[in-house]
Amino acid sequence: MVEAVRARIAAGPRDRFDAGVLALRDLTADVGPVERSALKALWGRIETATGPSLVTCGGLAQALATDRYGLGARPLSADDALRAVEGGSRAMLDLTSDRPWWGRLLARPELKIVAALPDDGRARPQAFLVSKEVSGPTGGDRTFWVTDSGWSETKIVEALGEAGLVADPLAAAGGLKLFVLTGYVQAEDGRLSNAPGRLTGVIGAAPIF
Repeated sequence: MVEAVRARIAAGPRDRFDAGVLALRDLTADVGPVERSALKALWGRIETATGPSLVTCGGLAQALATDRYGLGARPLSADDALRAVEGGSRAMLDLTSDRPWWGRLLARPELKIVAALPDDGRARPQAFLVSKEVSGPTGGDRTFWVTDSGWSETKIVEALGEAGLVADPLAAAGGLKLFVLTGYVQAEDGRLSNAPGRLTGVIGAAPIF
């Protein structure tokens, strides 16, 4: 724990989200799951204390944010949470069918998903951290992609698979479908050039620990 605190403080302010991810990966590489969870929670609290303010949308997002980043996140509606991100905050939002906020990120490319909780890779994402921070590949990521295609989820997964992408459906609402793609996939990736749908796009990527 002391080593983690010293490493984070010594790093100073960071200008890229993935820089913090890579540093945390080094610290958790040789520890067990309990120690890893504790280190991630400690790291998250330091990030909150030294970085942008955090807001939440939804009860599950609030619970996951408290576990990872500590108390103090302000609950807002989805619209207000995204506006707060535009102003420099970060927002943790639930993945729910009654609040398809993720579809709005197609028209707001400056806002990106940079984290998804749980982030151990064994559980499906239930809440997303949205930020204006720049983040790149970390060597263990999953990407989030939206389409307005009327095809079935199975057919879309098959089409993406033929293009060389491994996809899994996450949510559908308002005529849009959200998928998780294995790995770090850039918005301009050629494998997405003929993907199903007229309104499509990558809305961010998140590391897996």
